[in-house]
Parts: sequence; structure tokens; C-alpha cells
Amino acid sequence: MHMQRKSWGSFEGVVDVGIIVIAHVMNPARDEAIDFLKRVLTGDIRAIIPTSAFLGAYHILTRYLRVPRLDAKKSLVQTLEIEAPMFYEDIKVEQVIDGLDLASVYNIESWDGYLISLAQEFDAYIIFTIDRDFRKIPGFSVVNPISDKLMEEYHQWLLNMNK
Repeated sequence: MHMQRKSWGSFEGVVDVGIIVIAHVMNPARDEAIDFLKRVLTGDIRAIIPTSAFLGAYHILTRYLRVPRLDAKKSLVQTLEIEAPMFYEDIKVEQVIDGLDLASVYNIESWDGYLISLAQEFDAYIIFTIDRDFRKIPGFSVVNPISDKLMEEYHQWLLNMNK
């Protein structure tokens, strides 16, 4: 049973899909990603995690990182079964329209526009992402919770994986 979101107070940010991916596949940055997600899921970091990001994570894990489908599913479901109140389960038509509007105005990906729209709805002005191309939108901060050193190792891991 989900706790009421209001009991957690306000949120400071929204978690992007890349962090979920890193936390669910063996790689040099996994421990830091898991630690960050644990801090979000326990409320130490007040951030929203769109459940739709787990669908994107499954796609990335299986298609690009070649994680076996069943392994990816089991790992992601295990996290979702925590049933934390910071999981945002709705995708409202208004948020999608707003996300598309933001994407077209700022020349960003539609998913990034959706994250900005979701953040605006909750007065949460930090986007937690590993996306180096996430464009700075006025009024928002972009924060990578993974250290620079481990991100370098992660990107090298990705390069070696695709050789």
C-alpha cells in the first residue's frame, strides 16, 4: 500500500531514467547509483521517480546494454515492488502536452520536456540525470548524483562493451 505523497512534504527534484539504468546493471558506477536511489526511496533525498522511467530503463538495458530480458525485468520489478511514495504513477495528458511544448520551445527531447513538466507540477527544480546533453532550462538545476570519476569509468565501460 502506498503512503500518501503529502506525508513526505515537498519534493526537490525528479529522477531521470539513466540513473535507474546504471543501478540495474553491473558497471563501475552501479554502487553510487544504488546509493542515490536508496536515499531517494528512503526520503533522504526528496525526489520523484516516474514509474514510466522503468519502461525506458528496460528498453535501454535490453536493447543497448544487452542485459537478458528476464534479468532486466526481475531487477526492475524488485525495485518497483518497494512501493515507495516517491514513485509517480500517473502520466497526465496535460503533462505530456506541456512536455511536448517545452521540447519544441527549448529544442530538447520529449522525455526531457516531460521531466521538466513533472518537476514544475511539484515545484521541484532539480533534474537528477546522468545525461550530459540535458539542456539547462531557466529555473532548473541539472545534477548528476554520480561522481565525475565514476562517470568517466562508466563511459569507458560503455565504449569497451561496444567493441
